[in-house]
Amino acid sequence: MDSENKIAVLGDYDSIYGFASLGLSIFPVEGEEEAVKTLRNLANSGYGIIYITEEMGVICSKQIAKYNDVMTPAIIQIPGVKGNTGDGIMAVRRSVEKAVGSDILFG
Repeated sequence: MDSENKIAVLGDYDSIYGFASLGLSIFPVEGEEEAVKTLRNLANSGYGIIYITEEMGVICSKQIAKYNDVMTPAIIQIPGVKGNTGDGIMAVRRSVEKAVGSDILFG
């Protein structure tokens, strides 16, 4: 599999274990230190897309910001078992605003 095609899912085990049945590589983590270290390792290991639970996204926000201006990896926040915080959709919205120069939802 080409590195651009490698997809990882990072978060708490209960939120991500189902992604393994889709053929995605899962990386369950607990705590800030392990989450940041794992995210850094995934980004440096050629993963093209890294899905991260919103809860872990908050914990890893400084690390994620380092990858905002590069094509890969694309780091996309997803809801976890605790529900949707709205952080994931806001991150996508900011990316779109940056790309097109305006808020596509509210003009």
